[in-house]
Amino acid sequence: MFPSTPATASCVFLPVAASRRAMAAAAASSANPPPSQQSAPKAVRVVVKGRVQGVFFRDWTVETARALGLSGWVRNRRDGTVEALLSGDPARVDEMVSRRLPVGPPAAAVTAVLPSPADPLDPSEGFQRKPTA
Repeated sequence: MFPSTPATASCVFLPVAASRRAMAAAAASSANPPPSQQSAPKAVRVVVKGRVQGVFFRDWTVETARALGLSGWVRNRRDGTVEALLSGDPARVDEMVSRRLPVGPPAAAVTAVLPSPADPLDPSEGFQRKPTA
């Protein structure tokens, strides 16, 4: 022992592999809380106004929503707007509505995103493009 270390001091050393497994388990459990701690799904129907037709907006919406793990659909409307139903994790739905849709794909010029509440969808339905309504 070193002279400055009291004889009663004790240290606990974990093997490196065991400590890494413990850290990985702790990270996994905090990243994916048990179902009882996950929030209920949220669904929002949105109407997007501006230059949103003929600029790849629907396909971009499908790709973006799928990347966020959302379910629902998107379609053009005869009045020149785009309508979508977004369902899933509340934080991801909010991100899509407040951060992604107002920007859209590069050729779009969004002037408004008008959300309204909707009933959540079954996540197994995925996200798809629907015909014009």
